[in-house]
Amino acid sequence: MKFTEDRLEQAIIELLAAEGYPHTIGEALDRNPDDVLIKSDLRQFLATRYKADLITEYEIESIIHKLEYLPASDLYDTNKAIMKLVADGFTLKREDYTQKDLYIQLIDYEALDNNRFRIVNQMEIQGFELRIPDGILYINGLPLVVFEFKSSIREDATMFDAYTQLTTRYKRDIPELFKYNALCVISDGVNSKMGSFFAPYEFYYSWRKVTGEEKLEKDGIHSLLTMMSGLFDKTRLLDVIRNFIYVPDKSSKKE
Repeated sequence: MKFTEDRLEQAIIELLAAEGYPHTIGEALDRNPDDVLIKSDLRQFLATRYKADLITEYEIESIIHKLEYLPASDLYDTNKAIMKLVADGFTLKREDYTQKDLYIQLIDYEALDNNRFRIVNQMEIQGFELRIPDGILYINGLPLVVFEFKSSIREDATMFDAYTQLTTRYKRDIPELFKYNALCVISDGVNSKMGSFFAPYEFYYSWRKVTGEEKLEKDGIHSLLTMMSGLFDKTRLLDVIRNFIYVPDKSSKKE
């Protein structure tokens, strides 16, 4: 089966919907053009999760400020710091200094349904240039997975072009998005691979089994289905984000 980029985008949105990720068109979000966080989702998650702790609006805004003001100019170290916050949580000094510090987690790893998941497409991001990523998977307002698609019909559009779009053009034009990035997915429909934003192209891999227990690995179009049902099973994705994202002290590509 041959895919145009639009058709592939819709197919992946539908596959993710089957895994429980509601779809949102970017223009429907209430956000500033340069925002990459969905702050309303993050605010609602924190307010609900820490309601019993009487978390205040000021404390919620201080968490958002903590994330936003880590600099995109030092992208590797900032991504490393944010991935640690996402995986391990952090302590928050209370607005009322007489209260004990509050341990904050940006994702609820124990109660899956407490999190706010969504797949967003057609979202314009104003950075140094205006860019529109093909797809962004958000958890609690954090843009943790970025998708880039290339058409399998066009011979001049390759998987490596999708990788270059993410790691060269988007890195140059909208680096703020990748402060929060855990994984990138590139696909032409026939081939689909995932990897770290900072990894060389040869370290992007297909997800050829859903659970890892199957005898046969799936290639081609079937590897797209196994990735959507395997990696993007919500429980498994949270496990990957929490326990299997390793950011070395220094990037081999860091200048």
